[in-house]
Amino acid sequence: MTATENSPRVIDGPHLSALITTDDAIEAVRAALLDGLDPSAAAPRTHVPMSAGQLLLMPAEHAGYAGVKVAGVAPGNPRRGMPRITGVYVLLDAATLLPLAVLDGQELTLRRTSAVSALAVNCLAAPDAGHLLLYGTGPQSLAHARAIARVRPLRRVDVRGTHPARVEAFVDRCLAAGLPAAPAAPDALGEADIVACCTSAGEPLFDGRELTDRAVVVAMGSHTPGARETDTHTVTRATAVVEDPATALREAGDIAIPVAEGALHPTALVPLADVVRGRVSVDFSRPRLFKSVGMGWQDLAVAARVHQAACAPGGARD
Repeated sequence: MTATENSPRVIDGPHLSALITTDDAIEAVRAALLDGLDPSAAAPRTHVPMSAGQLLLMPAEHAGYAGVKVAGVAPGNPRRGMPRITGVYVLLDAATLLPLAVLDGQELTLRRTSAVSALAVNCLAAPDAGHLLLYGTGPQSLAHARAIARVRPLRRVDVRGTHPARVEAFVDRCLAAGLPAAPAAPDALGEADIVACCTSAGEPLFDGRELTDRAVVVAMGSHTPGARETDTHTVTRATAVVEDPATALREAGDIAIPVAEGALHPTALVPLADVVRGRVSVDFSRPRLFKSVGMGWQDLAVAARVHQAACAPGGARD
């Protein structure tokens, strides 16, 4: 996979979306873990404060590729009609560190985050789980609904958000995408098989005592130790699955806060790789929680798959 051109290929958001399907992205993440990638050896995320927010630098190397995502988090952007998360991804040839491609970071983040969550749902949810409760009405919420629908036969998608007009508009987008969506009723949490938290909330979104033992919760909205979408009841009732225990303890408030309270012991955390590889059996008698903070190896796995598709004859996917 040596670089054959003097300048890297530029892949914008629409092109990236055309080059890789949701199934491809899920498979890219799964294949990386089955190939022996060790998330615990991944370089940590670097936070660089900026006047508008912060830059996140996320490097990784695996299977002949290296790369780094430079992501911007600008909390004021939504008020300007701009995305809160921005960025680019630079894919490199690992042997030479020559750049192969520059990819749109926003679309890549949507694809890889929802792919990781869908992979976890595929491992942790009952085969017939079909009722999704979705917290949030942003791009990640729609990406998650679409990705989860690829691994489970969704019969019902309930949407919960803080602004009723945004919920209605989001439901319309889901319906246009073929998802059976509706605004969530008050009792939706107690009926849901799958709960996906895709928000920027800093405090728990629900009372974990209302979850059924059948429920799988995916929480991906925060990556700081002081913010969380799930409460201590959720984490202590559930089997807690994370990308990497050390990273979760450092970056995930959903995990770090219960640990600091003495309610959760770090040894209870289950690495996602162990579940994917079949080293850990899933306990279906209690809820399951997958807490994700996003890691650079996930971006690399999906970016490499996009680059391979771009270099293949035809260069685009349906």
